[in-house]
Amino acid sequence: MSEFQLRRLGMIMEPEPGNPQEIEGVLNPAAIRGPDGDLYLFPRLVAKGNYSRIGIARVRFNAAGDPAGVERLGVALEPEADYELQPGGRGGCEDPRITFVEPLQRYLMTYTAFSAQGPRIAFAISEDLFHWKRLGLATFGVYQGIDIGDVADKDASVFPVAIPNPSGKPELAMLHRPLFPGTRPEETVHDAESRDVDLDRESIWISYCSMAPEGCEDGCEPCRLGPFSCHHRLATPVSPWERLKIGGGTPPVLSRHGWLIVYHGVSEMADASTPGHQFCYSAGVMVLSKDHPHVIRYRSAEPVLTPMLPEERIGTIANVVFPTGIDRRDDLGSPDRFDVYYGMADDRIGVARLDVPECLPPGGVAHSPEAKV
Repeated sequence: MSEFQLRRLGMIMEPEPGNPQEIEGVLNPAAIRGPDGDLYLFPRLVAKGNYSRIGIARVRFNAAGDPAGVERLGVALEPEADYELQPGGRGGCEDPRITFVEPLQRYLMTYTAFSAQGPRIAFAISEDLFHWKRLGLATFGVYQGIDIGDVADKDASVFPVAIPNPSGKPELAMLHRPLFPGTRPEETVHDAESRDVDLDRESIWISYCSMAPEGCEDGCEPCRLGPFSCHHRLATPVSPWERLKIGGGTPPVLSRHGWLIVYHGVSEMADASTPGHQFCYSAGVMVLSKDHPHVIRYRSAEPVLTPMLPEERIGTIANVVFPTGIDRRDDLGSPDRFDVYYGMADDRIGVARLDVPECLPPGGVAHSPEAKV
C-alpha cells in the first residue's frame, strides 16, 4: 500500500425523531477514548434557531470492530457563559475537539463559542469526560500589529504532548483558523490574488502557550490558559480542491510518520443551473514532523474524501464532509488504522476508515506558507 486509503463505514448518527435538541442537525463530533477504554462522541446538537449544545454519546461497535451506532448519554455543555450567548435567547457551543493532554493529565476540549461578538475559541477541562469545567476564551498575543483575540476564530485543537515552540521551549500547541476580515470564501471566490490581512486566505495556524495553568486543583476557581503567542501560519490553500480556504479538522494524533491530521478544504462548484456560488467541503491528509510539528512532511494534493453520498450532498449545507474526530484503533491491534468521524452536509455524522501506508506517498504537497500561491 503506497497511498492513504479511506473507506466509508456508514452513517453513525442522525437527528433523533422528536428530539427538539437535534431538530436542525447532529454534526461535527469530537471523538475520544475515556478512562474506561470506551469511545465517546461529543456531537454538536442543533436546536431550532441554530441553538447549539455539545452532546455526549457512547459508540457501539459490531462484531467486526467497526462503529455501528451510538448510545446517547445527554449533554456535556450548553450555552451558559456570556461568551456563548446571543441576544434573544440564542447562542452556541459548537464543533468540539477533545484531546487527553498528558502534561495536564486531563481531557481538554476546544470548541467554538458563538456570542454576539462572533465565533471564538473556548476551552473546557475534565478528568472523566462527564464533568466539564469551563476555562474561558482563548487569549492571544499580538501578531504583526493585529490583535488575534479580536478576530473570529474556529477549528481549534491541541497536541496531546508538549511541543517545542520556535525558541525550543516545550509548550501547549494549538492549531486554529483565524477568520481575518475579507477572507471568507464568499469574499475570495472572485479574487485569485492574496488578500491584504489574511496572508493568503483562511489558513491553518499554530500558536503556543505555557503549560502551567493556575487554579486547577479541586475547590479552586477554574484555571485559564494562555495567552497563546509565537503564531506561525502552518499551511495555506494550495490545491484546486482547497482553493478558497483550509481549516483544521481532527486533532493531531501520532502515526508512524508523524502527527496526522485530517483537515478540510473548500472549493467552488461549477453548476450553471444554480444561481450564486456553490461551495464544496472536502477532506485531505496532512502529516507534521513528530519533533517539529511546524514542518509539514506530507500533504495530500488530492482529497481523501469528497461529498458523494446523498447524506453528504443534501442537508443543512449541501456538499459538505467535515472531519472533526479521529480514533486510532489500538484496541484492535491496528495502530495504522484510524476511524475518522465527520459531519455530513451539516446534518448527520458519518465515519470512514483511514489506513496509513508504510511509506509516505511521493508527490505530497509540503507547502511553505511563505511561498507565493
